[in-house]
Amino acid sequence: MGAGPDPVRGAAPPPHRRRSGFRLRDWRLSTKLATVLVIPSVAFLVLAGVQTRGLVGQTTTLSDFAEQVGIGRQITAVVDRLQQERDRSAGELAALRRSGTGADRDAAVAALRPLQEATDRAVDELRTAAEPLADADAAWRVSYSEALEAYDQVVNIRAAVPPAVLSGDTVLGNYHRAVAALLNLLAEPSPGDGERALTEAVLRYVQLARVKELSSRIRAELYAAARAGRYEPDAQVTLSDLRAQQLTALGAFRVAATADQIRRYDRTSVDPAFVTATRLEELTLPTGEATPALLSAPQWWAATEQRQELFRQLESEIVDDAVGRADDASARQLRETLLVAGGIVAVLLVAVLISLLVGRSVARAMRQLRGQALRIAQVELPMTLERLRVVDRPVNRIDVPPAVIDSQDELGELAEAFVAVHRSAVDVAVEQAMMRRNVNAMFVNLARRSQVLVERQLELLDDLEREESDPDQLENLFKLDHLAARMRRNDESLLVLAGSESTRRWNRPVGLGAVLLAASAEIEQYQRVRHENRAALHVVGHAVGDLVHLFAELLENATAFSRPDTAVRVVVGPDGPGALVEIVDQGLGMSQAALAEANAVLAAPPAADVSASERMGLFVVSHLGARHGVRVRLRAGREGLVTQVRIPGHLLAEAPAPGLDPPVPARMLAGQAAAASRALGAATAELPVAGRHPVSPLLRPQPGSSPHSGQSPQPGQSPQSPQPALPVSPLTGRPLGDVAEPAPAGPPRVAPRPRPVPGRAEDVLAPAVGTVAGGGWFTRQGPTSSVLGVTPAPARTPVTGGTNERGLPVRVPMAQLAAVSSPAGPDRAAVRHEPDPEAVGGMLSRFYGGVRRAEAEETTEMYLPRDEGGRRQ
Repeated sequence: MGAGPDPVRGAAPPPHRRRSGFRLRDWRLSTKLATVLVIPSVAFLVLAGVQTRGLVGQTTTLSDFAEQVGIGRQITAVVDRLQQERDRSAGELAALRRSGTGADRDAAVAALRPLQEATDRAVDELRTAAEPLADADAAWRVSYSEALEAYDQVVNIRAAVPPAVLSGDTVLGNYHRAVAALLNLLAEPSPGDGERALTEAVLRYVQLARVKELSSRIRAELYAAARAGRYEPDAQVTLSDLRAQQLTALGAFRVAATADQIRRYDRTSVDPAFVTATRLEELTLPTGEATPALLSAPQWWAATEQRQELFRQLESEIVDDAVGRADDASARQLRETLLVAGGIVAVLLVAVLISLLVGRSVARAMRQLRGQALRIAQVELPMTLERLRVVDRPVNRIDVPPAVIDSQDELGELAEAFVAVHRSAVDVAVEQAMMRRNVNAMFVNLARRSQVLVERQLELLDDLEREESDPDQLENLFKLDHLAARMRRNDESLLVLAGSESTRRWNRPVGLGAVLLAASAEIEQYQRVRHENRAALHVVGHAVGDLVHLFAELLENATAFSRPDTAVRVVVGPDGPGALVEIVDQGLGMSQAALAEANAVLAAPPAADVSASERMGLFVVSHLGARHGVRVRLRAGREGLVTQVRIPGHLLAEAPAPGLDPPVPARMLAGQAAAASRALGAATAELPVAGRHPVSPLLRPQPGSSPHSGQSPQPGQSPQSPQPALPVSPLTGRPLGDVAEPAPAGPPRVAPRPRPVPGRAEDVLAPAVGTVAGGGWFTRQGPTSSVLGVTPAPARTPVTGGTNERGLPVRVPMAQLAAVSSPAGPDRAAVRHEPDPEAVGGMLSRFYGGVRRAEAEETTEMYLPRDEGGRRQ
């Protein structure tokens, strides 16, 4: 089995290269597909995001523009209220300076309070409307803050009007700054580049608001002069400048305004109230050296109030027109942005959906292909190979499942290629299975032929041994006999290698100790085996042959790889419902790696290959153990190896009933069996031991025995001298010398002297008495008398080998063979003859010659193994 040094191992396979995420070729297919899909999608998203961002920004700008233009309604309302308050404050302030009585002050306060409250309400509405624009652009927020600060200055300056402590320019300057800040806030909305129409719409109502502001300031100047009763020194210069600015603003409005707006202004300018105010204003124009006329304060205020209301209505219409245009532009831009964004999202979704469908199709096909390849490699092909490995009959073509992908693209072609590879692998496996079957058949035929030749060789050796009288030649014949038995075991190993079973059969339970003795008889160095049987166990008959073979291989391994001067111990004991057999040697041992490898082979029998022929014993033990469920395991001992063999409970049986044993093989029925039985007890007690001379059993009388299995001499016959007993083989119980056969009455003659035969497994396993129809080992001698229904009578007097330490008689194995082998018939007296002195002397000379050769070879002390009952065999 090879317990020596570790076998040479092949070079280690190159290490598998680790997958790196930085190498493109190492990416998984799903990652590559995702990359192919994601990169264009991301690029599209970036471009679409830039475009959408521009659209969204423009939409936001237009939306803010629309809100800022929409708040122009509240801004123009505040401007109109401030103009009313400013113009009235200018007149009241001029009147208070002329006659500043307390009643006039109260009247001025009462006249200004409604106007101031109206202004405050308009400013509150502006603040409320401007709250959503807190996040508007910075320029608009700055202008809005300036307008509120200017209004706060107006609120603070109101208290200075009734006392008339400040000049009119100071008071009215605060109002002018507040109105100017509001007009700047009104002109702040910007639609951005490319929206000229919206810009002109803002410009139109801003220019009209400036025309209205200049008209209001002219009204304030003329109303202050009317209340004061005179013009200030620079009043005409101021009025001229205001009229010039008004004309300029009106021209700008007419340039920017649409035709419809110009027509509406023209209709407003011809309104009777507007014309009345204009005519009154023309009266104040300087003509030559004449002093400009002073207008009636109530008349002028009433006329200009109507004109300012007409300007207010026209201004509201133009602001509403601008707000409508801004809202339309913002809504249009929002729709365009939404359409573009929706289109981008739709295109992206469609692209991603198509990409996902295509990628999923490819990935699913690859997964199916990978699954089929793995299923072929890991399940189907190994199962097919395993099924073909154990096939023992011709195999037809094995169907290969079709490809899981039926597409016509490259993946479908790849799937078909996998199927073709699978089909080729199965075809090759079938061919190999058939070739292996043929090789196994050749092994079986060669083994059968070799077995036939070995059996014939054993028969020939039996004949030669019976005819040979020279001790040296007989010893050589014994060696040839043992070599032939080992050749037969090699033939049986070939049968195991081929998956066949042994031809040797046994249909009744056999003692486990006998099985181990038979295994010892199969090896070369059987003298070194020491048996320690601690339980009377029996093995079922159908497993006896395989167990003998298994134990023979293990014992051969133990003796071959241990020193010749050491013993191999075989310890047998119960192990639960089964049995445990330990074979302990003191050999070379094995490394941990070699032990692990050998135990792996023993646990899982490998297929027959070249390594099986190189380590035949390990292969045979593995397969025989797997055949019967016997577990074999090697472990390191103190000095060598310990082989543990666990025999399961289903291979054990009860001891067979006496008298129902199978027939004895023909080679056990030789004439020397009776003498061997009589001499067994004495011979085994005095085996040769190195360092001392044995006591010859031939010189020791056999008490209570007769030459023929305990039969007493018949009356009328003279008693003969007892036939000397011969030493017996420690394994088979066969005599190691010549036995003189009794001669019949009459003239004396020299009877042929049969020779002993060496110990073999079938000799050890053969029972001593009893037969059963149809049983026994395979033999070519044909059925015995028990098979034909004739049962020989047992011996009249049992033969014993003395008593043991308990005082019980010791049974002599095979002592009843004389009675079994003798034919049925009337009893007759045994004829006794005196032993031939020359024959006895020659036999003793050969015996002592063998003892001296054994001492010269320095053999160690050898003990006989014990059987199940604890006595020596």
